[in-house]
Amino acid sequence: MTGDKTKFAKLELKEEGFVTYGDNNKGRILGNGVIGNGSSFNIKNVLLVEGLKHNLISISQLCDKGFKVMFEPNNCLIYDAHGRIVLIGKRVNNIYLLDLHHASFSIHCLLTKEDDTWLWHGRLCHMHMQHFNRLNRKQLVKGLPKLKFEKDRVCEACQKGKQTKVSFKPKNVVSTERPLEMLHMDLFGPSRTMSLGGNLYALVIVDDFSRYTWTLFLATKNDTFHAFKRLAKVLENEKSSKIVFIRSDHGGEFQNERFEHFCEKHGIKHNFSAPRTPQQNGVVERKNRSLEELAKTMLNENSLPKYFWADAVNTTCYVLNRVLIKPILKKTPYELFKGRRPVLSHLKVFGCKCFILNNGKESLGKFNAKADEGVFLGYATQSHAYRVYNKILMTVEESMHVVFDETNPKLQDHVPKIADEEETTLEKKSTAELESAAGNQTAKKEI
Repeated sequence: MTGDKTKFAKLELKEEGFVTYGDNNKGRILGNGVIGNGSSFNIKNVLLVEGLKHNLISISQLCDKGFKVMFEPNNCLIYDAHGRIVLIGKRVNNIYLLDLHHASFSIHCLLTKEDDTWLWHGRLCHMHMQHFNRLNRKQLVKGLPKLKFEKDRVCEACQKGKQTKVSFKPKNVVSTERPLEMLHMDLFGPSRTMSLGGNLYALVIVDDFSRYTWTLFLATKNDTFHAFKRLAKVLENEKSSKIVFIRSDHGGEFQNERFEHFCEKHGIKHNFSAPRTPQQNGVVERKNRSLEELAKTMLNENSLPKYFWADAVNTTCYVLNRVLIKPILKKTPYELFKGRRPVLSHLKVFGCKCFILNNGKESLGKFNAKADEGVFLGYATQSHAYRVYNKILMTVEESMHVVFDETNPKLQDHVPKIADEEETTLEKKSTAELESAAGNQTAKKEI
């Protein structure tokens, strides 16, 4: 039944009563006729109903007339008695719509065009659909049919050959409301060269709200829990608030009984990133990269020995906390965590030449030098002082009585040769320890 006279190929006007709708309203029947193209396909006994806004077709009556109807998720196919497709309905929301003006032969053409899009997709080496549309729109090639390429299904070959990882877009909102609500943790190392303090690893912890960062240097992975436990107690006392979440990967240094027991005891929820998906712990992973690259840059700038890597990382962390800007909040990590703006006037060039006042460290003759030459290594964490390497005593010390020479381009000629020998010894020692640990793991696997 329909309410449009123009749909009919043949129409006989006569009133035959009323049609009752689902809401109990009634429509007057004005006539009866035939709809179709007048040749290969016709639908007979179609009612013309006054005021009907939609065209309706009865599936049961089609079946009674010898047609076969097959419903698919996106299409509805109507076959005649010979098995030919005479009508195709497209699903729109929860309704299948038929185009009665394009029956039989025309429907076959539309079906062929639909299949041609994926045929050309294969011919053009599985290029992206948008590229096909761009070629058509700008008419850059000849012989390509005027088709609209749409990815309406999954191409299995494309998925097997081109599937990539899911993209992780940055969030446009601040997901935490205060410092220490969530801490991101990761461990990088082992370094091929042992630091002056005898460390091979660095534990990096980043506060989610402020992005304030702490670096803790460890001799072995087993020290991770104790280092975190000590820092957690200090931070909770400093901010008078509790840690709510911690996030890490599934490394054995984080996923163990000690961490689990500590989190249960203090009501901390330990979140893990999915296996082989470091992007979910991207806050600290990106911080690791920044720390390593900047530390490497500063060591190379002044040709410093590699065993200063821990001091370079620590200095980088110190500076980044004071100069980076937290997106959205538009403040530095230092201000968000400490509550005041940072001061940068005391910063010096890492690795520059410096002179340390010999303030009673050893007895001086009347004409001996009053200052020892040294290398600037950063800033003390427990006091208001500079960390420097005294090249005369070959020790790292903290002092405020330091004069800096930041104009020297390189320190190649200023680092004592014994330092190079010490670096080689430390690197050999650390390499031997790594090889020994690898051998022990291999032996365990064989057992």
